[in-house]
Amino acid sequence: MKEKFVIITGANSGIGQAAALKFASEGYHVIMACRNMGISTDVQKDIIDITKNNNVDLMELDVSSFDSIRSFCTAFTSKYPRLDILIHNAAYLNHGEKEYKLSPEHIELSFATNTFGPFLMTRLLADHLAKSPDPRILHACTTNIKNFFDPKRKIEFDNLRGELKDTRPYSTYKMYGDSKMALLILTFKMAEEYKSRGIKVNALQINRVKLSKETINKMHSVWRVFARLQNLTNPLPSGMADNYFQICTSDQFKNVTGQLINHKLEIVKPSTSEKGFTQLKNIFGSSSYPSYATNPQNVEQIWRLSTTLTEETPQNF
Repeated sequence: MKEKFVIITGANSGIGQAAALKFASEGYHVIMACRNMGISTDVQKDIIDITKNNNVDLMELDVSSFDSIRSFCTAFTSKYPRLDILIHNAAYLNHGEKEYKLSPEHIELSFATNTFGPFLMTRLLADHLAKSPDPRILHACTTNIKNFFDPKRKIEFDNLRGELKDTRPYSTYKMYGDSKMALLILTFKMAEEYKSRGIKVNALQINRVKLSKETINKMHSVWRVFARLQNLTNPLPSGMADNYFQICTSDQFKNVTGQLINHKLEIVKPSTSEKGFTQLKNIFGSSSYPSYATNPQNVEQIWRLSTTLTEETPQNF
């Protein structure tokens, strides 16, 4: 097999770590893109020891920082001949956090990490992806987007730079869901933009999974207790990591792009109705996503914001 290169952000814990282990065990050249180098170095060593694959590299990356993303992409493109798979797994998930936090570029931290960071990173790596015979991008999404089946739920476009942080109640849980909905919207739009270059862009809707100790320890006390109780029955990250691998490598998804895929590896469709019995199926099932994600006004707004906020490094598609 010709050497294949895969970048996994947030590869030092949870699903990201399990995915790095999976790809390494299958012979891929894995680049772990991580913020905490102390933890990551030990994880990298463990993965190499377990898989006997020495091509597991570690590179520093803070997805919430545009400067960090630019530095990472410059270093990556200088060192590696191409990129075959890009998995945007890293996310800011800090349930219970009550303080509105901003990224180095003064963007709400959830959106900087979960939405705009991946957007910029993909743009900067697009040329390297286009060199692959089968380039694929995967966005880690969430069932949290089901909250948008509520017609009153909207992305807080007017508060993404802290405009109303002193007057509007802040919920990191809501911002997490908003940022992941924005990422789903970008998935569909990016698939269109990159189609002519052969780059496939999809999203995986992640349901219940056992959270890592690192993730739980970042939560406030009440949320930590709740997360530990859920972990008693939540499946291991390895199952979702297998889904990462299937979507990014198998012939089943070779020609699939611009889709949301559920944990059963089924294509999720936009809802046909959000009323009555159909709405109950939307909420409790896993076969449909909110029509909010395909609303042209929402698509145009998040695309314009993503482009404007990252325009300091203009790229041509």
